[in-house]
Amino acid sequence: MKKIIPIEEGDFYLTHEGYRCFTEQYHLKRGYCCESGCRHCPYGFNNKKH
Repeated sequence: MKKIIPIEEGDFYLTHEGYRCFTEQYHLKRGYCCESGCRHCPYGFNNKKH
């Protein structure tokens, strides 16, 4: 079961389309890469290369 990370200020912003975009701060707090090609991935994953 995945650990639930509480959302805090600075963890995300809303895009022009209305989607929630998680920041590097949130990804580091979560502690792992989901390999989904997130815009602010601090782990260096790029799904265009894989």
